[in-house]
Amino acid sequence: KIAPGLSRRSFFMAAGAAGVGAAAAATSLGTMPAKAQSTDWTQPGNNKRVIELQGKTSFPDGSVGIEYYGHCSFKITSPGGATILFDPWRDDPSGAWGLWFKNKFPETPVDITMSTHTHFDHDAIDRPVSTMVLDRMAGNFEFADLKITGFADKHACVAPGWYKWTDALKEFGVRACPPNNVGHMDMVVYLVETGGIRTLIWGDNRHNPDDSFWNTVGQVDVLTIPVDGSQHILSYDQGNAIVERLKPKIVIPTHYLNEATTYTLSTLQPADEWIKSQKSFKMLDSSTLNLAAADVAKMDREFMYFGSNVQKA
Repeated sequence: KIAPGLSRRSFFMAAGAAGVGAAAAATSLGTMPAKAQSTDWTQPGNNKRVIELQGKTSFPDGSVGIEYYGHCSFKITSPGGATILFDPWRDDPSGAWGLWFKNKFPETPVDITMSTHTHFDHDAIDRPVSTMVLDRMAGNFEFADLKITGFADKHACVAPGWYKWTDALKEFGVRACPPNNVGHMDMVVYLVETGGIRTLIWGDNRHNPDDSFWNTVGQVDVLTIPVDGSQHILSYDQGNAIVERLKPKIVIPTHYLNEATTYTLSTLQPADEWIKSQKSFKMLDSSTLNLAAADVAKMDREFMYFGSNVQKA
């Protein structure tokens, strides 16, 4: 049932601005769109690489590769060559919100694809040419020279910026905030350990998890965190407080307006202002980083900004 004064299209648009997506919006309306059919069986290639990696008993020392695909999507490559891709993006499949992204997510070959939550700008898990898909995985997973830990938590549920996208959920009688939040506001934060570097993929998580979350996460070397100029997911102050609590060696902003991938219909803004307010930052000139544990250990809250540099495939 649609609230008075708000059309079905307006609801889908509000949900789209939040990154909620058609399925979640339709659930709130009491209807569901036709289920999308998986196309993974049409992917080229096979699992030969995975079989080779799982058969190894030792792996080389070396750097950890980080490649940025825009929005909140990264591919991490271990020193041994195992690859994980996080949060591939897509447009709202209902089409109601229009275009957030300028093209489809590239069909990137990768060993593992992971999604932090079910909003459309994080869950195009069919797009990468992936042997394994670990969607919203809580708990531990080990493969080759990778260890991944998923911490179940909650999406940011109060919009801190000028666009109050969380109001759409309240208007339709569902809760954005825990403990009785609607299911699409659940989140998983991922910790990736490889090459002596611990990388925390924050996704769109809330700024104030329970103490048990912080205590369990432990040391963080690289933190990806969703702060942009519109303060859509986290405010500047919330982002700064998370950085201060975790004290990562490197901070990488996500979820910002990126002219290479993202349209202004997303309501996002660049992250330049937040980055330039930090004590130490680097404006990167490419979409890749190669990090050695010994070098990372010498850093302290060094902000690294990919800007509009993104991987194409």
